[in-house]
Amino acid sequence: MPFRPPLVAHEYFSADPPELPRRAHGEPGPETVVRAELTGKDSVGVTFDAFTDAGTVLHLHVGAAGDGILRVRLSAEAGARSRSARLLPLTQPDPGAVATVVTGENTVTVTAGPLTAEVTLDPWRLSFHDADGRPLLGADPGLTDISGRMRTLPLGCSRVDGQIVAYHESFAMPADEVLSGTGERFTALNLRGQRPVMWNFDAFGSESDRAYKNVPFYQSSRGYGVVVDSGMPVEFDFGASTGSVTQLLVPDDLIEYYVLAGPTPADVLDRYDALTGRPACPPKWAFGSWISSGFCRDTQEAVLARAATIRAHGIPCDVLHLDTYWQAEGTWSHLRWDPVAFPDPDAMLATLHEQGFRVCVWMNSYLSHRTDRFAEAAERGFLLRRADGAVYVADSWHGSFPAGGIVDFTNPEATAWFQDLLRPLARQGVDVFKTDFAEGVPADAVAFNGMTGTELHNVYALLFNDAVAEVTREVHGHTMVWARSSYLGGQRHAAQWGGDTMCSYEALASSMNGGLAHGLSGVPYWSHDSGGFCGVPSDDLYLRWAQFGALSPLVRFHGTTTREPWRFPAVEADVIEALRLRYRLLPYLYSAALRSAATGEPMMRALGVDSPADAASWRAEHVYRLGTDLLVAPMISSSQQRDVYLPPGEWVDWWSGDVVGGGVTLRVAPPLTQQPLWVRRDALLPVAAPAEHLADGPWAQLTLLSFGGGDGACEIRDDGYVSTVAARRDGDTLSVTIAGPARVTAIAFPTVAGGTPPATVLVNGVRATLGPVDGLLTAAWQAPGD
Repeated sequence: MPFRPPLVAHEYFSADPPELPRRAHGEPGPETVVRAELTGKDSVGVTFDAFTDAGTVLHLHVGAAGDGILRVRLSAEAGARSRSARLLPLTQPDPGAVATVVTGENTVTVTAGPLTAEVTLDPWRLSFHDADGRPLLGADPGLTDISGRMRTLPLGCSRVDGQIVAYHESFAMPADEVLSGTGERFTALNLRGQRPVMWNFDAFGSESDRAYKNVPFYQSSRGYGVVVDSGMPVEFDFGASTGSVTQLLVPDDLIEYYVLAGPTPADVLDRYDALTGRPACPPKWAFGSWISSGFCRDTQEAVLARAATIRAHGIPCDVLHLDTYWQAEGTWSHLRWDPVAFPDPDAMLATLHEQGFRVCVWMNSYLSHRTDRFAEAAERGFLLRRADGAVYVADSWHGSFPAGGIVDFTNPEATAWFQDLLRPLARQGVDVFKTDFAEGVPADAVAFNGMTGTELHNVYALLFNDAVAEVTREVHGHTMVWARSSYLGGQRHAAQWGGDTMCSYEALASSMNGGLAHGLSGVPYWSHDSGGFCGVPSDDLYLRWAQFGALSPLVRFHGTTTREPWRFPAVEADVIEALRLRYRLLPYLYSAALRSAATGEPMMRALGVDSPADAASWRAEHVYRLGTDLLVAPMISSSQQRDVYLPPGEWVDWWSGDVVGGGVTLRVAPPLTQQPLWVRRDALLPVAAPAEHLADGPWAQLTLLSFGGGDGACEIRDDGYVSTVAARRDGDTLSVTIAGPARVTAIAFPTVAGGTPPATVLVNGVRATLGPVDGLLTAAWQAPGD
């Protein structure tokens, strides 16, 4: 929908979504499936003739797509496919999936593992149940108001001038149900009352219902998920029109949706990954801090000075990001160094690598019409076009910079040409690319393969990121990008950041919701511009945002003005301490990251992920678990106080050691130097000594932090291995068993109120040496091979 802020001039977006056709007055309304006849049965599922109340017949299929995954397809043609699938399939159903089908006189059940679909043929009804028969999701038969008009859209289709323009489905939504997901949604985590449109926008911040990254997938507190397989501007109505109904509107050649069994969010996400692809974990160095030039003029001299200052000030940092001005102004993005500002990029990159930095450069898939590369691409047919064949020159910068053409990745030759522009940069020493924009395919554009701009718009981001990731895989052996836009299946592109946030506490809070929603949508690796992007943050906001960034999956400092810590001298030392805490925790964070790649669980976890039986956890906002054992509540108000909900369990205050029982809401007012942070009691956290940057290879030496000195366990994942640790307390003795190659050499015992450290520590049966180290009682030993 167009973006129209109140009381100001219309702000157009060159790629606003098209509105659906409107039926003429008196033309019939939606057609609803009212009954069905079984026409086929096989090992996958069942097919039906679906009869609508208008007397037409549609093709309907209900079948297995994997263990605990059922697919529903309704179309006018039996072999219909989504328009995006002709270019890029968004789902990969298990080809070996098998269903158990049971038919009755007026019923059919289809079971795939722990999930069963129950069909009533006449009148048509569809519901889904878990392995215990518990109802999960039921189709809504439709609601009519006092005038007799239909107010919801049950399973069926809608026509204009005799042509189907959309398919639809409705589900009952109980009053206590919480629904979350649909991508990086900057609104409330509970989607009830919202009506998101799956259309990638240049969102101009993080405080509206516009999203850079839409994912047509949501999950429920009742223990299921729903995926809609379409690249078109799907609309979800989560009780916005009718409070008791969730509605799906799909303007495609069919409606194809999947129901995923739980019972937990982790189970739903695992099945989501089985259907759409596993996440790709960034390389270890990417979990260090990233510091940017900001959206301001830069030079080779300034970059080298920035690097030297970072090291001189002891700021932990692994990645230097060079934003737009590594290219000459007005040439974006022709992928050439500005020869005046960067006279010798080879020497600069070599120096930065010697200092332990990786280098990221900004780019996008738009070519300024002023550049020779635009002319070349236009002549060779490598750009999107208008219906009359002219190159589509779009104002993707909203008037701020020259308009340009959009590289057409549906053309294999255009993709190869674009990748050939990137390869020399990667071979030169650019380690990773920031893939900005890509939300700007206009609805009326025409692609090389015949797709309309509407059909291409959302999946374009996937094509763009795929093309860039293929280059870094080839040159550097990793597939990381730093992406602003994405769509269904985009978890294969790590990482993604939250776009152009404003500099305010409110934007910090809404950005956090975006990251949590994105995690619930299957994307584990997310970041944001620490300090806020647009404007100049106050000292306290800059520090609070740095603290939030330091305990996020990934952290980058970037904005329209500088976000270099020394530009905020009043809080620089505290920002450095926040980063030192992050670097100390990196073995724990990287273990969580690798686990996310295997399971699909988010690193930054909305509380319902780990406490799905707790209703309050599903409704908690602006608080999250980082991995399973840390609980983070970034400060979201200049008042420097806030309420924090702690989920069930016992939680240890990181700073004081006080223990709080969960299931409560606390009012906290921490000093500016401390971000609210708790640890699950008896957690074992692997940590390392902070460093100025991460070394290649496995962790050289690890310490375990035991918060309570009691029974506990943890998993230490590193590149190429998984080690397990189990601690068992018996009286004054703690027995620790370590299995695997992780080089753990100590276990330390932070102060925990009411806890007593052990008097004896046995490590794999050998007594360790107990004594104080850095103010903590610590048991130390030699790692095998030392």
